[in-house]
Amino acid sequence: MTKWVYTFGDGAAEGRAGDKNLLGGKGANLAEMCSLGLPVPPGFTITTEACNWYYANGRAYPAALEAEVDEALGHIGRLTGRSFGDPERLLLVSVRSGARASMPGMMDTVLNLGLNDETVEALAADSGDARFAYDSYRRFIQMYSDVVLGLDHEVFEEILEDCKASLGHDLDTDLTALEWQKVIALYKARIEEELGKPFPQDVREQLWGAIGAVFSSWMNQRAITYRRLHDIPESWGTAVNVQAMVFGNMGETSATGVAFTRNPSTGEKALYGEFLVNAQGEDVVAGIRTPQNITEAARIAAGSDRPSLQKLMPDAFASFVDISRRLENHYRDMQDLEFTIERGKLWMLQTRSGKRTAKAALKIAVDMANEGLITKQEAVTRIDPASLDQLLHPTIDPKAKRDVIGVGLPASPGAATGEIVFSSDEAEDLRAQGRKVILVRVETSPEDIHGMHAAEGILTTRGGMTSHAAVVARGMGKPCVSGAGGLRVDQRNGTLLAMGVTLKKGEVITIDGSNGQVLKGTVAMLQPELSGDFAAIMEWADAARRMKVRTNAETPADARMARSFGAEGIGLCRTEHMFFDGQRIVAMREMILADTEKERRAALAKLLPMQRSDFLELFEIMAGLPVTIRLLDPPLHEFLPKTEEEVAEVAAAMKVSADKLRHRTELLHEFNPMLGHRGCRLAVTYPEIAEMQARAIFEAAVEAGRKAGALVVPEIMVPLVGLKKELDYVKARIDQVAEAVMKETGVRIEYLTGTMIELPRAAIRAHVIAESAEFFSFGTNDLTQTTFGISRDDAASFLEAYRQKGIIDQDPFVSIDIDGVGELVRIAAEKGRATRSDIKLGICGEHGGDPASIRFCEEVGLDYVSCSPFRVPIARLAAAQSAIGKG
Repeated sequence: MTKWVYTFGDGAAEGRAGDKNLLGGKGANLAEMCSLGLPVPPGFTITTEACNWYYANGRAYPAALEAEVDEALGHIGRLTGRSFGDPERLLLVSVRSGARASMPGMMDTVLNLGLNDETVEALAADSGDARFAYDSYRRFIQMYSDVVLGLDHEVFEEILEDCKASLGHDLDTDLTALEWQKVIALYKARIEEELGKPFPQDVREQLWGAIGAVFSSWMNQRAITYRRLHDIPESWGTAVNVQAMVFGNMGETSATGVAFTRNPSTGEKALYGEFLVNAQGEDVVAGIRTPQNITEAARIAAGSDRPSLQKLMPDAFASFVDISRRLENHYRDMQDLEFTIERGKLWMLQTRSGKRTAKAALKIAVDMANEGLITKQEAVTRIDPASLDQLLHPTIDPKAKRDVIGVGLPASPGAATGEIVFSSDEAEDLRAQGRKVILVRVETSPEDIHGMHAAEGILTTRGGMTSHAAVVARGMGKPCVSGAGGLRVDQRNGTLLAMGVTLKKGEVITIDGSNGQVLKGTVAMLQPELSGDFAAIMEWADAARRMKVRTNAETPADARMARSFGAEGIGLCRTEHMFFDGQRIVAMREMILADTEKERRAALAKLLPMQRSDFLELFEIMAGLPVTIRLLDPPLHEFLPKTEEEVAEVAAAMKVSADKLRHRTELLHEFNPMLGHRGCRLAVTYPEIAEMQARAIFEAAVEAGRKAGALVVPEIMVPLVGLKKELDYVKARIDQVAEAVMKETGVRIEYLTGTMIELPRAAIRAHVIAESAEFFSFGTNDLTQTTFGISRDDAASFLEAYRQKGIIDQDPFVSIDIDGVGELVRIAAEKGRATRSDIKLGICGEHGGDPASIRFCEEVGLDYVSCSPFRVPIARLAAAQSAIGKG
């Protein structure tokens, strides 16, 4: 019989940290903290399986769930000496979501549940503080109405602000019990007016409404967007955590806060966090009030005159420091903690592995390895390979002039420049137009997730270092400046007022998430230094990985960049990219327009020294590392002008008639060029093209070898082979040229000839093709196109709909389709090795830089992956993690 509810409390729990899939991250860790003897309010967790059952059965609950929830409520009651719904022994609860993977702010929470017109009086009597009781009741009404009843919280904020203004109050904490009662009456009247029914007074109705809302929030738009951005499967579901309430808003000896055991921005080993006196947890993360520093050192560093928790509540602080250390040592990772202090007593509400910037992740992993808390291999596995992208982008040049127009909190490091936008929809629209934007908000909310993703960076005028904007931006690797209180956002007029300067929507600003500065205009940026902790992790990763990591590069700049990132050769040099500049495109067009082979060879002779020079420079940069050069791949029409205006201009420059140029373009036109006259088919039709390229490669190899005093072994790749005879034909021409160059130079040339496997037929007939091919490089961009029968240039129009409807989990052009395309790779690898045991196998499509695809490449046993220069460190780390995981 399925168990739907698991309890915890008073040092005992039915679950443990390892039950994350069943209990969600929050529930599993609450159970674990409880079992460790930490002060955790008792409660229970409704499993993720119940959530999946809920969706599979028309949003209904399992028959046994209600009885299990009643029993679990009784369990809380026995431990607290209270009873849910009983005004004499009042028990209030919180209802929170808890997915398997952390999704901060994406789903819903309800606090103070169980309050109504009767029980609020019991809470006032029980606590001896009527102001606290009615403040809690209005919070509950506001939160429940928003989360469960669907009435926007701004409706209530408006009422509250009007009341505070009429009463002459600045802060919520200034209101008396009587004044809160008036606010509550206005809240309830608005609910009845908006919804046509009164606010629910039945506490069981409240509880089941909240449970249903948490389950429903798994499928709200912001959660769906977050899951898509972070590759979290819909099938995981969320758990629901119900806990006895503890109150941080019980006066000046109570508080609530959020902390990290190490700095999530820098990785520094120091307690880092914020708290608010006389507040509830949502006040901190929502950024409604400006929080105070937890430690005295942080307060001094921030220049704050408001007391730290260390000074204000030393006993609770000492307990918290001890628990923080225990949890970090227990989980062997930096922890993100939520806590409440109720009249001096500390309660722990959450622990989880904290989200951190890539820079912090590297430092924390290296430091913990050096501290002996984890091994070097564990340190390597702790870094999300994709997050390294954060470190490979510009920061502001320290020599640049800074026109500072505002300062906030350095919430997420890095720098970004863009046009000001004030709404997330606007950010998304402009991003789609290829424009860079900075999202400027008073504060962000979970509904802004799409705009935050679209923006280069985020700027808020309210909120602290643990506000929604800060946490989400750090997770995304976006620069963020939060709590820039000196700035004023006028949403209605679309302006930002900064130090007397009014900036309009569309004007450019730069934000520096490393120091909190907001700068006017565009500012010069610098590339980061990849040393220190980054270098240590890369060194440990290189020691652990089996596969080599090459780069896709054809320009000297790309090749040098890739080498600086640790590339071990070039896995794909696309020679066609070398033909588009200056005189090259002219010679290329002459070759295409030629009527005879003689004319074609004359044009190709002009290209030969240019190609030779290109290859020589690449060989020299790679200094003996392997270089795979792909022969001309795209159809010839790509080199010809497209519009009538271009045709006329090119014809005049080449001194040929526009009619001839137009006629040749028409002759070369193909209805489906992806499957047309390209790749090895060009070399078969026009072998002189392949011969020129082969000569350029061999002559460059000879010269590079002479200069270096060492042999250069080029790898020549014939693209789009589907038949062994195609490869044999082209290979014969390559071999002839090699013999000729060796004869002319007197130098023996070593080289490999192979093919790119990008057609299903090539994969299926790999055992035959391997008789001639000395290496295979899987061109998974085209192999995906030809396997699925879809064009990557057009498929975006429907692939997202497929993903949203659950037909596919991932865009197959982003992460390899293991079951289909991957199976062809596996077949080709096995068949190729069966024929030629020492055949070299690599991958050079975009998947070569995708961590999930790299894991598959390790499983198949490929020798190397090749990717764009900026993804080389990502691939090095992913290859190491794949090898460690396989071992």
